This record gives sequence, structure tokens and C-alpha cells, in this order.
Amino acid sequence: MKILMLTPYLPFPPSSGGQVRSYNLIKNLAQKHEITLFSLIKKEEEKKYVLELEKYCKKVKVFKRSPRPWTLRNILKTGFSSYPFLVIRNSSDEEKEALINELNGNLFDLIHAETFYVMPHLPETKTPILLVDQTIEFQVYQHFVEKSKLFFLKPLLYLDVLKIRYWELKFWKKANKVVAVSEADKQKMLYLEKNLDVGVVPNGAGEDLMKIGNFSKNIKEPVILFQANFSWLQNIEAAANLAKKVFPLIKKTIPQAKCRIVGQGAREKLKKLSSEDVQIVDLETDDTEGVMKAYRQASVFVAPLEGPGGTRLKILGAMAASVPVITTTVGIEGIDAHNNKEVLIADSWSLMAKNSIKLIRNPDFYRRMTSSARKLIEDKYSYQKISLILDKFYREVAGGRKN
Repeated sequence: MKILMLTPYLPFPPSSGGQVRSYNLIKNLAQKHEITLFSLIKKEEEKKYVLELEKYCKKVKVFKRSPRPWTLRNILKTGFSSYPFLVIRNSSDEEKEALINELNGNLFDLIHAETFYVMPHLPETKTPILLVDQTIEFQVYQHFVEKSKLFFLKPLLYLDVLKIRYWELKFWKKANKVVAVSEADKQKMLYLEKNLDVGVVPNGAGEDLMKIGNFSKNIKEPVILFQANFSWLQNIEAAANLAKKVFPLIKKTIPQAKCRIVGQGAREKLKKLSSEDVQIVDLETDDTEGVMKAYRQASVFVAPLEGPGGTRLKILGAMAASVPVITTTVGIEGIDAHNNKEVLIADSWSLMAKNSIKLIRNPDFYRRMTSSARKLIEDKYSYQKISLILDKFYREVAGGRKN
């Protein structure tokens, strides 16, 4: 089939969650489908990655959006628009024009829109649309507005949350089928819009991390890791929870322990967390080897996540790399893992610290848990298997048409 795919980022390099997902799905889907990819980029230098994606796509076109979200133009435009800030910051007039021409000149079997906020780029079309929402966005932003200390801005922020909710649900209804990344998100979507056609295509673990799954781990001088892209609010909050609330409790019992927080945007967003025992490691966007190194050197992966948001590729990555995971109920949501088998779940900082210490001090339990987690990834969360689920939905939405 001929697929027109829209993403809010270029799916290479696979260094953040969304990029890992899109890149691995494209690689597998390209074996059966002809893909035309339209993506947004922040910087001109990102264009050098187009060549990698052209190995799998018939055509790749990229369009500039604002490199920094909080520009005066974006803020003012949001104030005078019915669209929320999330849509405005991911908007490109050039892409809108290009899509009109593309859809007039080519017959596609299906449009795959990755995230609801790329949907405003599309003109009215009879081509069926499959919309993937990797998280329910308005709930993510609502969580942070509720916790915000900027009380004088809260009315404006709540207004923006309402705008996100309105357009997110509107685009769900406009699509022929909506795809969630977890059964939990699917049920939330159906609660909000009971007549939706919703399927589930889970996130997976990238191939690179699966290759290092049997790497020997150091638990005598343990490294407590949290790795993420710190452009996302949930990850900034989790990093602060680890550095301030969880790791100090681990350190009291295991003085030789070190904490390492690694990822894109870490220096800019987390520099205040740095200390003698808490190392902040900043990664460039294309530093996939830096991600691999972080997992290879880690003893345990601690993710004190509080905000809602799909399924966490960082957690699947840790499981694939044989790094045992300690996280919250919210953090493991959408992943078919069981407490004390493939993951340790804790919703208090003290229990999270105790679970970390338990793993580090019990080598047999450590090995059992990493082995069980790795098997779960191989059985359910490889992209070869996940792409088959998405392929099934493609054929269902397109009505079985083939070119």
C-alpha cells in the first residue's frame, strides 16, 4: 500500500522515545508498504539524517518549525487562535501547502498521523486516516498545571489545557481509526469518546539496546540511572524526584552508590540537580552511543514518574538492556510487567529506595528479574512483532486496497 506518514519530528536518529518508535516501525513497515514521510525539524542540520530515512521511504520531506517553543510569536499566535500552544509550536505553513500538492498529485491508500497535533496540517481529504496518539496530551499538561506554582498564570494555562482537550478529541473523531500505545490509554479514550474505533499498538525496545542485553552489571559500586529526553515535563519531574527524594535514601544505606541522570537537554533543564554524587550527563540529539553507554554502565534504572503518558520507551529500553527497573504504578502503566517479577513497583520514595537496595544487595534476585524482563521484551515488545499489529490496522483502515 501507499502510506503518507506525518510525524512532528524526524524519526532519526533514534535517540528519544518517539524517534525510536517511528524509526523502528518505518524500517519494518517498509518491507510491505511504500512510505512517503513528512516531518517537522527544528534545525537545518537535521536534514543530514534524511538519507538514512530514504533507505526505507520512497520520499522524505522536512519542514522547519520554531527551534524554541517559547517565542513571542508562538505565545501571541496562541492567544489569538483557537488552537492550543502545542499545535502552534508544531505548525508549518509550508507543510500545509506541500500536503495539498502531495494529495492532489498522488493517490494514497492511507494517511498515518503520528500525534494529534500534526493533523491541522492536513487539508480536507477522502483518504482514510489512522491517528496514533502516543499519550493523551491534555491529561499530561493538566497534571503539570495542577502542580504548577505559577498561580498567576494558572487561569491561562488551564485555558490552554481545555483547548488541547477540545482539539485532541475532535481529531480523534475525525480519524477513521485511533491507535493508543496501551490498553489503559485505549480505555481512557473510550471513556472520553465512547464511539471511537480504537486499537492498541504498543511501544517497543529498540534493536540497539536489545543487542547489549547480556552485558555484565556492576552492583558492588552501583550506578542508579535515569535516562530520558528532558524536553518533556514528565521526565524533568522524575529526575528531580530521583535526585532529591529517592537517591539520598539509597545513599544512606549504600554510601558508594552514584546517581547518573542522562539525556537530551539535561544540562539546560537539570543543572541545579548536579552534585558530588548526582552526575548530570547531557547528550546531543544524535548521540545514540551515549544512550547505549548509559545503559551499559548502569546497575539499576530508577524512574520516579508521576505524570501520565502512554508507555515509557525508556523503561522498555532498560528491560531490553538487562538493567532492572524500579518505577511507579504510573510509570509502568501500559507495560505488561508484574511486580517482583519483571519490575519493582513503588509509589512512595522510601519504598522505591528500599526496592533499589534490595536489588543491589541480592544478586540472585537481580539476575532473576533481569532475565524475566528481557524475556518479556523478546516475547511482546520487539518492533518486528509490533509492526505486524500496525500493518493489520493499516489494511483494516484502507479497506484492503493494494497498489
